[in-house]
Amino acid sequence: MAIVIVGMLDERDEALGVIQDRIRQRGHSTCLIDIGVGTGAVVPTLTADVSQQELAQLAVQNESTGVAEDHSAISMMTVGLRVKVRELYAAGELQGMIAITGMTGALISLPAMMELPFGVPKLLISGATGQPVHATKFGEYFSRRDVMVMHTVIDTVGMNPMVRVLALNGADAISGMVEGEPVSGEGDKPALAITEFGYCDAGAGHIRQALAADYDIVSIHATGIGDRAALDLTPQGMFAAFIDLVPGAFSEHLLGGNRTAGPDRLDVAMDLPIPYIFCPGGFDMISCGPPDRRDKNDPLWESRRLAERKLFIQPPRVQARTTPEEMEYLATSVAGRLNRYRYKSLVKAVIPLRGFSSLSAQDGPLHDPDSDGAFAPALRSHLDPQIEVVEVDAHINSTMFAQAVADALTRAFKETET
Repeated sequence: MAIVIVGMLDERDEALGVIQDRIRQRGHSTCLIDIGVGTGAVVPTLTADVSQQELAQLAVQNESTGVAEDHSAISMMTVGLRVKVRELYAAGELQGMIAITGMTGALISLPAMMELPFGVPKLLISGATGQPVHATKFGEYFSRRDVMVMHTVIDTVGMNPMVRVLALNGADAISGMVEGEPVSGEGDKPALAITEFGYCDAGAGHIRQALAADYDIVSIHATGIGDRAALDLTPQGMFAAFIDLVPGAFSEHLLGGNRTAGPDRLDVAMDLPIPYIFCPGGFDMISCGPPDRRDKNDPLWESRRLAERKLFIQPPRVQARTTPEEMEYLATSVAGRLNRYRYKSLVKAVIPLRGFSSLSAQDGPLHDPDSDGAFAPALRSHLDPQIEVVEVDAHINSTMFAQAVADALTRAFKETET
């Protein structure tokens, strides 16, 4: 097995050489891959184990997959590197991956790192990922994979004492990760995923307490970024069940809030034979901060007239109460998604009738029983009868509700045995 080293030889030949030498000094084999696109001025002294020409050929051979829509050098390197990394890992020849890059190289390397599952060491050395203007683009990768980023502060073109330190530290970091005892994501007990955020933390805690004796509970931070990670991790078979306590990233997508995770958020276990427990945590609010958006003719604030609603302001956060009409819309949309689940008997919808977060509890700043009450009837009227709906006369952060979730999970697991 080898540690894969990725970079543009015509830009970072010296730094790549330092990384390669250091990794070999530590007793590891290396596989140097050149992703150069012909824009650098350096005449390489290194010889790549995998050349640009080989990556380009792999890209051409895999155009039928739809990942290469043009023949630009960047596109060819991106597709070719993805294919090569996937092949090396499938053949058992890759034990870690390190890349030292600028902006272009980072955007070429990260899709390839996405081919490697959780736990396989991945290290990106770059000064480009901290640029605010590109935060959303890089967030698409970092939200879904356990990539370690070493921010370089300076550019890594050429060689000087600072670049050398960065290259040596990176080489030592990736070597140290692969030298450790093999780490498995599997424990002695089945792993369950549960989504949560601050306004439902108490409920998540009660659920963990009810299930901890039999399961390892993996928390997914339901901030949009964490939700995208769930979409990536779950199909890898990481979880024996998924408790969606806070699928608010789906409602945020529909209503325009800050925590959106896209239209496929509720598809997280759609084709998997595992229990999926749906709860409407976070559906009682629209995340619409920071507060100054209210005074700047913000499209979301204007279109939904948020300034006229109950608000909970905790700068920079602002949560606006959802209306009865929006709750009905969310319920019908949820039903449409859950009705597409392949294993409907494993899907359970558990609805708290006395509030969907701490903010909508009795005396909470977003307390609105009429809005909360619009959700369950609309869901029932549109949901496939094969999907069980449990209405709990309690708040989402109560022990009573947590026990209802645990009981629904138990029934779902029994269905998997039949």
